[in-house]
Amino acid sequence: MAVQVGINGFGRIGRITFRALAARGDEFEVVGINDLGDPEALANLLKYDSTQGRFPGTVEVDGNTMIVNERPIR
Repeated sequence: MAVQVGINGFGRIGRITFRALAARGDEFEVVGINDLGDPEALANLLKYDSTQGRFPGTVEVDGNTMIVNERPIR
């Protein structure tokens, strides 16, 4: 069973943390992201990072939910 994680803030450190957790496979599951930005902007920042490069998985938005690698994140 994966450890469920919430990220408070999705700036540079939050996005790097997300990428590190996503790279660990099924060991961790990000279930929530707390940020003032709208989900479309957050998804774009994750998908097209100017320092880390493009996110290797899929990133979509459905309302207030960001869907990364077919897993919903609120």
